[in-house]
Amino acid sequence: MEYRQLGRSGLKVPALSFGTGTFGGVGEMFARWGDTDVAQAKRLIDVCLEHGLSFFDTADVYSRGASEEILGQAIKGRRDQVLISTKATFTMGTGPNDKGSSRHHLLAAAEASLRRLGTDYIDVYFMHGFDALTPVDETLRTLDDLVTSGKVRYIGCSNFSGWHVMKSLAASDRHGWSRYVAYQGYYSLIGRDYEWELMPLSLDQGLGTMVWSPLGWGRLTGKIRRGQDGDGRIAKGGAVGGPIVEQEQLYRVVDALDDISSETGKTVPQVALNWLLQRPGVSSVVVGARNEEQLLQNLGAIGWKLSTEQLAKLDAASQRTPIYPYWHQRDFNERNPKPTVW
Repeated sequence: MEYRQLGRSGLKVPALSFGTGTFGGVGEMFARWGDTDVAQAKRLIDVCLEHGLSFFDTADVYSRGASEEILGQAIKGRRDQVLISTKATFTMGTGPNDKGSSRHHLLAAAEASLRRLGTDYIDVYFMHGFDALTPVDETLRTLDDLVTSGKVRYIGCSNFSGWHVMKSLAASDRHGWSRYVAYQGYYSLIGRDYEWELMPLSLDQGLGTMVWSPLGWGRLTGKIRRGQDGDGRIAKGGAVGGPIVEQEQLYRVVDALDDISSETGKTVPQVALNWLLQRPGVSSVVVGARNEEQLLQNLGAIGWKLSTEQLAKLDAASQRTPIYPYWHQRDFNERNPKPTVW
Protein backbone atom coordinates (compact mmCIF):
# COMPACT_ATOMS: atom_id res chain seq x y z
CA MET A 1 0.00 0.00 0.00
CA GLU A 2 1.22 3.47 -0.85
CA TYR A 3 1.01 6.04 1.94
CA ARG A 4 0.57 9.72 1.29
CA GLN A 5 0.71 12.89 3.36
CA LEU A 6 -2.72 14.25 4.30
CA GLY A 7 -2.40 17.78 3.00
CA ARG A 8 0.31 19.72 4.80
CA SER A 9 -0.25 17.84 8.03
CA GLY A 10 2.28 15.32 9.28
CA LEU A 11 -0.25 12.47 9.06
CA LYS A 12 0.41 9.72 6.53
CA VAL A 13 -2.67 7.94 5.17
CA PRO A 14 -3.07 5.01 2.76
CA ALA A 15 -3.85 5.94 -0.85
CA LEU A 16 -7.06 3.93 -0.51
CA SER A 17 -9.34 4.23 2.50
CA PHE A 18 -12.45 2.22 3.28
CA GLY A 19 -15.88 3.85 3.52
CA THR A 20 -18.27 2.21 5.95
CA GLY A 21 -21.54 3.65 4.66
CA THR A 22 -22.54 0.05 3.91
CA PHE A 23 -22.32 -0.89 7.60
CA GLY A 24 -25.70 -1.18 9.31
CA GLY A 25 -28.28 -0.75 6.57
CA VAL A 26 -30.59 1.36 8.75
CA GLY A 27 -32.86 3.78 6.90
CA GLU A 28 -34.03 3.78 3.31
CA MET A 29 -30.92 5.31 1.75
CA PHE A 30 -28.37 3.27 3.69
CA ALA A 31 -30.34 0.05 3.27
CA ARG A 32 -29.73 0.48 -0.45
CA TRP A 33 -26.01 0.98 0.17
CA GLY A 34 -25.63 -2.23 2.17
CA ASP A 35 -26.37 -3.94 5.47
CA THR A 36 -22.98 -5.24 6.63
CA ASP A 37 -23.11 -6.64 10.16
CA VAL A 38 -20.32 -6.92 12.75
CA ALA A 39 -19.06 -10.33 11.61
CA GLN A 40 -18.93 -9.25 7.97
CA ALA A 41 -17.30 -5.95 8.94
CA LYS A 42 -14.58 -7.76 10.87
CA ARG A 43 -13.75 -9.85 7.81
CA LEU A 44 -13.63 -6.83 5.51
CA ILE A 45 -11.37 -5.01 7.95
CA ASP A 46 -9.14 -8.09 8.18
CA VAL A 47 -8.72 -8.00 4.40
CA CYS A 48 -8.05 -4.27 4.44
CA LEU A 49 -5.34 -4.55 7.07
CA GLU A 50 -3.75 -7.50 5.26
CA HIS A 51 -3.31 -5.18 2.27
CA GLY A 52 -2.15 -2.14 4.25
CA LEU A 53 -5.46 -0.28 4.08
CA SER A 54 -5.71 1.07 7.61
CA PHE A 55 -7.95 4.15 7.22
CA PHE A 56 -11.69 3.78 7.82
CA ASP A 57 -14.21 6.52 7.10
CA THR A 58 -17.67 6.81 8.64
CA ALA A 59 -20.18 9.45 9.79
CA ASP A 60 -22.68 9.82 12.59
CA VAL A 61 -25.61 9.92 10.12
CA TYR A 62 -24.64 6.66 8.40
CA SER A 63 -27.43 4.29 9.42
CA ARG A 64 -28.29 6.61 12.33
CA GLY A 65 -25.08 5.78 14.16
CA ALA A 66 -25.09 2.04 13.41
CA SER A 67 -22.13 2.38 11.02
CA GLU A 68 -19.99 3.88 13.80
CA GLU A 69 -21.14 1.21 16.26
CA ILE A 70 -20.34 -1.67 13.90
CA LEU A 71 -16.97 -0.17 12.96
CA GLY A 72 -16.15 0.26 16.65
CA GLN A 73 -16.94 -3.36 17.40
CA ALA A 74 -15.08 -4.60 14.35
CA ILE A 75 -11.82 -2.84 15.31
CA LYS A 76 -12.05 -3.69 18.99
CA GLY A 77 -8.62 -4.72 20.28
CA ARG A 78 -6.77 -3.21 17.32
CA ARG A 79 -7.51 0.51 17.59
CA ASP A 80 -3.79 1.25 17.47
CA GLN A 81 -3.59 -0.33 14.00
CA VAL A 82 -6.17 1.91 12.32
CA LEU A 83 -7.05 5.50 11.51
CA ILE A 84 -10.68 6.57 11.84
CA SER A 85 -12.45 9.55 10.35
CA THR A 86 -16.04 10.43 11.14
CA LYS A 87 -18.28 13.40 10.51
CA ALA A 88 -20.87 15.65 12.13
CA THR A 89 -23.26 18.48 11.19
CA PHE A 90 -26.26 16.73 9.66
CA THR A 91 -29.48 15.96 11.54
CA MET A 92 -29.24 13.35 14.30
CA GLY A 93 -32.46 13.97 16.19
CA THR A 94 -35.76 15.83 16.33
CA GLY A 95 -34.64 18.72 18.54
CA PRO A 96 -33.72 22.16 17.18
CA ASN A 97 -30.09 21.71 18.25
CA ASP A 98 -29.69 18.15 16.97
CA LYS A 99 -28.02 19.38 13.81
CA GLY A 100 -25.57 21.96 12.58
CA SER A 101 -22.05 23.01 13.57
CA SER A 102 -22.81 24.96 16.72
CA ARG A 103 -20.71 24.43 19.82
CA HIS A 104 -23.72 22.85 21.50
CA HIS A 105 -24.23 20.26 18.76
CA LEU A 106 -20.59 19.51 17.94
CA LEU A 107 -19.56 18.78 21.52
CA ALA A 108 -22.51 16.43 21.93
CA ALA A 109 -21.95 14.86 18.49
CA ALA A 110 -18.27 14.22 19.13
CA GLU A 111 -18.97 12.55 22.47
CA ALA A 112 -21.67 10.40 20.88
CA SER A 113 -19.35 9.34 18.06
CA LEU A 114 -16.58 8.47 20.51
CA ARG A 115 -19.02 6.37 22.51
CA ARG A 116 -20.36 4.52 19.46
CA LEU A 117 -16.85 3.92 18.10
CA GLY A 118 -15.60 2.71 21.47
CA THR A 119 -12.54 4.94 21.34
CA ASP A 120 -11.24 7.98 23.16
CA TYR A 121 -10.04 9.84 20.07
CA ILE A 122 -10.96 10.48 16.44
CA ASP A 123 -8.09 10.74 13.97
CA VAL A 124 -9.82 13.06 11.47
CA TYR A 125 -13.09 14.82 12.30
CA PHE A 126 -14.96 16.24 9.33
CA MET A 127 -17.67 18.85 9.16
CA HIS A 128 -20.08 17.00 6.85
CA GLY A 129 -21.54 20.19 5.41
CA PHE A 130 -21.40 23.95 5.88
CA ASP A 131 -23.70 25.43 8.51
CA ALA A 132 -24.29 29.05 7.49
CA LEU A 133 -26.41 29.75 10.61
CA THR A 134 -23.47 29.19 12.94
CA PRO A 135 -20.57 31.70 12.91
CA VAL A 136 -17.42 30.03 11.59
CA ASP A 137 -15.53 31.33 14.63
CA GLU A 138 -17.85 29.34 16.89
CA THR A 139 -17.37 26.16 14.84
CA LEU A 140 -13.59 26.47 14.54
CA ARG A 141 -13.12 27.39 18.21
CA THR A 142 -15.10 24.30 19.19
CA LEU A 143 -13.06 22.09 16.87
CA ASP A 144 -9.85 23.59 18.24
CA ASP A 145 -11.02 22.76 21.76
CA LEU A 146 -11.65 19.16 20.69
CA VAL A 147 -8.14 18.97 19.25
CA THR A 148 -6.59 20.57 22.34
CA SER A 149 -8.44 18.11 24.57
CA GLY A 150 -7.02 15.16 22.60
CA LYS A 151 -10.42 13.88 21.54
CA VAL A 152 -9.73 14.85 17.91
CA ARG A 153 -6.33 14.83 16.21
CA TYR A 154 -7.03 16.54 12.87
CA ILE A 155 -10.02 18.33 11.37
CA GLY A 156 -11.40 18.49 7.86
CA CYS A 157 -14.43 19.65 5.90
CA SER A 158 -16.67 18.03 3.33
CA ASN A 159 -19.11 19.34 0.72
CA PHE A 160 -18.14 22.98 1.37
CA SER A 161 -18.09 25.60 -1.38
CA GLY A 162 -14.78 27.27 -2.02
CA TRP A 163 -15.73 30.42 -0.11
CA HIS A 164 -16.89 28.29 2.83
CA VAL A 165 -13.44 26.73 3.02
CA MET A 166 -11.56 30.00 2.73
CA LYS A 167 -13.75 31.73 5.32
CA SER A 168 -13.07 28.87 7.72
CA LEU A 169 -9.32 28.82 7.07
CA ALA A 170 -9.19 32.57 7.57
CA ALA A 171 -10.84 32.21 10.98
CA SER A 172 -8.34 29.54 12.01
CA ASP A 173 -5.39 31.61 10.80
CA ARG A 174 -6.68 34.77 12.46
CA HIS A 175 -7.02 33.15 15.89
CA GLY A 176 -4.26 30.54 15.71
CA TRP A 177 -6.76 27.67 15.93
CA SER A 178 -6.49 24.22 14.38
CA ARG A 179 -6.86 24.36 10.62
CA TYR A 180 -8.68 22.06 8.24
CA VAL A 181 -6.08 19.70 6.77
CA ALA A 182 -8.36 17.72 4.44
CA TYR A 183 -11.29 18.19 2.12
CA GLN A 184 -13.54 15.23 1.42
CA GLY A 185 -15.46 15.67 -1.81
CA TYR A 186 -17.17 13.99 -4.71
CA TYR A 187 -14.83 13.48 -7.66
CA SER A 188 -14.88 10.99 -10.51
CA LEU A 189 -14.37 10.66 -14.24
CA ILE A 190 -18.02 11.64 -14.69
CA GLY A 191 -17.93 14.33 -12.00
CA ARG A 192 -14.94 16.62 -12.47
CA ASP A 193 -16.50 19.82 -11.10
CA TYR A 194 -14.16 19.49 -8.13
CA GLU A 195 -11.31 20.61 -10.40
CA TRP A 196 -12.82 23.99 -11.19
CA GLU A 197 -12.31 25.67 -7.81
CA LEU A 198 -11.93 23.24 -4.92
CA MET A 199 -8.86 21.42 -6.23
CA PRO A 200 -6.84 24.59 -6.90
CA LEU A 201 -7.93 25.93 -3.51
CA SER A 202 -6.87 22.74 -1.75
CA LEU A 203 -3.49 22.74 -3.50
CA ASP A 204 -2.92 26.39 -2.63
CA GLN A 205 -4.02 26.05 1.00
CA GLY A 206 -2.53 22.63 1.72
CA LEU A 207 -5.66 20.53 2.13
CA GLY A 208 -5.37 16.87 1.22
CA THR A 209 -8.22 15.59 -0.93
CA MET A 210 -10.19 12.55 0.17
CA VAL A 211 -12.42 11.42 -2.69
CA TRP A 212 -15.88 9.98 -2.05
CA SER A 213 -18.00 8.09 -4.60
CA PRO A 214 -15.00 7.65 -6.92
CA LEU A 215 -17.02 5.38 -9.24
CA GLY A 216 -19.63 8.04 -9.91
CA TRP A 217 -22.48 6.66 -7.82
CA GLY A 218 -21.91 3.17 -9.19
CA ARG A 219 -21.97 4.18 -12.84
CA LEU A 220 -18.31 3.26 -13.44
CA THR A 221 -18.43 -0.29 -12.12
CA GLY A 222 -18.35 -1.78 -15.61
CA LYS A 223 -22.03 -2.76 -15.54
CA ILE A 224 -23.26 0.19 -17.60
CA ARG A 225 -22.48 0.35 -21.31
CA ARG A 226 -24.07 1.59 -24.49
CA GLY A 227 -27.32 -0.26 -25.14
CA GLN A 228 -27.40 -1.78 -21.65
CA ASP A 229 -29.15 1.00 -19.74
CA GLY A 230 -32.65 0.73 -21.17
CA ASP A 231 -34.23 4.17 -20.89
CA GLY A 232 -31.06 5.69 -19.46
CA ARG A 233 -32.43 6.02 -15.95
CA ILE A 234 -29.15 4.85 -14.40
CA ALA A 235 -27.23 7.55 -16.22
CA LYS A 236 -29.85 10.06 -15.11
CA GLY A 237 -29.50 8.97 -11.50
CA GLY A 238 -32.91 7.38 -11.01
CA ALA A 239 -31.61 4.00 -9.91
CA VAL A 240 -28.80 5.08 -7.63
CA GLY A 241 -29.45 8.70 -6.81
CA GLY A 242 -26.82 11.35 -7.18
CA PRO A 243 -26.23 14.02 -9.82
CA ILE A 244 -27.61 13.62 -13.31
CA VAL A 245 -25.07 12.61 -15.96
CA GLU A 246 -25.77 13.03 -19.65
CA GLN A 247 -25.98 9.63 -21.30
CA GLU A 248 -23.50 10.42 -24.05
CA GLN A 249 -20.97 11.77 -21.56
CA LEU A 250 -21.24 8.60 -19.49
CA TYR A 251 -20.95 6.32 -22.49
CA ARG A 252 -17.98 8.27 -23.85
CA VAL A 253 -16.14 7.77 -20.55
CA VAL A 254 -17.13 4.10 -20.32
CA ASP A 255 -15.92 3.51 -23.90
CA ALA A 256 -12.51 4.92 -22.97
CA LEU A 257 -12.43 2.86 -19.76
CA ASP A 258 -13.27 -0.29 -21.70
CA ASP A 259 -10.45 0.36 -24.19
CA ILE A 260 -7.89 0.95 -21.45
CA SER A 261 -9.17 -2.00 -19.45
CA SER A 262 -8.42 -4.22 -22.45
CA GLU A 263 -4.95 -2.68 -22.83
CA THR A 264 -3.97 -3.07 -19.18
CA GLY A 265 -5.79 -6.23 -18.18
CA LYS A 266 -7.35 -4.28 -15.32
CA THR A 267 -11.07 -3.95 -14.61
CA VAL A 268 -13.07 -0.82 -15.43
CA PRO A 269 -13.34 0.21 -11.74
CA GLN A 270 -9.61 -0.32 -11.24
CA VAL A 271 -8.83 1.95 -14.18
CA ALA A 272 -11.25 4.62 -12.93
CA LEU A 273 -9.73 4.53 -9.44
CA ASN A 274 -6.17 4.60 -10.76
CA TRP A 275 -6.96 7.75 -12.75
CA LEU A 276 -8.07 9.44 -9.54
CA LEU A 277 -4.96 8.31 -7.68
CA GLN A 278 -2.87 10.25 -10.19
CA ARG A 279 -4.80 13.50 -9.88
CA PRO A 280 -3.14 16.49 -8.16
CA GLY A 281 -3.57 16.75 -4.41
CA VAL A 282 -5.41 13.47 -3.89
CA SER A 283 -4.34 11.98 -0.56
CA SER A 284 -6.79 9.09 -0.36
CA VAL A 285 -9.65 7.63 -2.39
CA VAL A 286 -12.49 6.26 -0.28
CA VAL A 287 -13.70 2.93 -1.64
CA GLY A 288 -16.63 0.88 -0.45
CA ALA A 289 -17.54 -2.79 -0.72
CA ARG A 290 -20.46 -4.96 0.28
CA ASN A 291 -18.33 -8.12 0.19
CA GLU A 292 -14.77 -9.39 0.05
CA GLU A 293 -14.81 -9.84 -3.74
CA GLN A 294 -15.68 -6.18 -4.33
CA LEU A 295 -13.07 -5.09 -1.81
CA LEU A 296 -10.29 -7.13 -3.43
CA GLN A 297 -11.20 -5.72 -6.82
CA ASN A 298 -10.93 -2.16 -5.49
CA LEU A 299 -7.60 -2.97 -3.86
CA GLY A 300 -6.37 -3.94 -7.32
CA ALA A 301 -6.38 -0.26 -8.27
CA ILE A 302 -3.00 0.28 -6.59
CA GLY A 303 0.50 -0.98 -7.34
CA TRP A 304 0.51 0.16 -10.98
CA LYS A 305 -0.02 3.34 -12.99
CA LEU A 306 -1.82 4.32 -16.14
CA SER A 307 0.47 5.60 -18.89
CA THR A 308 0.60 9.23 -19.94
CA GLU A 309 -1.28 8.35 -23.10
CA GLN A 310 -3.98 6.47 -21.20
CA LEU A 311 -4.42 9.35 -18.75
CA ALA A 312 -4.77 11.75 -21.67
CA LYS A 313 -7.41 9.54 -23.27
CA LEU A 314 -9.47 9.50 -20.09
CA ASP A 315 -9.01 13.25 -19.63
CA ALA A 316 -10.29 13.89 -23.13
CA ALA A 317 -13.26 11.55 -22.81
CA SER A 318 -14.38 13.08 -19.50
CA GLN A 319 -13.68 16.76 -20.21
CA ARG A 320 -16.52 19.25 -19.95
CA THR A 321 -16.63 23.01 -20.38
CA PRO A 322 -16.34 24.62 -16.93
CA ILE A 323 -18.93 27.06 -15.65
CA TYR A 324 -18.13 30.78 -15.52
CA PRO A 325 -15.66 32.20 -14.54
CA TYR A 326 -13.47 29.13 -15.02
CA TRP A 327 -13.89 28.91 -18.79
CA HIS A 328 -12.92 32.58 -18.97
CA GLN A 329 -9.73 31.93 -17.00
CA ARG A 330 -8.45 29.79 -19.86
CA ASP A 331 -7.64 33.04 -21.66
CA PHE A 332 -5.15 33.83 -18.88
CA ASN A 333 -3.90 30.28 -18.51
CA GLU A 334 -0.23 31.14 -18.24
CA ARG A 335 -0.97 32.99 -14.98
CA ASN A 336 -3.37 30.38 -13.56
CA PRO A 337 -1.67 27.20 -12.38
CA LYS A 338 -3.12 23.84 -13.30
CA PRO A 339 -5.61 22.42 -12.64
CA THR A 340 -7.58 25.68 -12.39
CA VAL A 341 -8.61 24.97 -15.97
CA TRP A 342 -7.92 22.07 -18.25
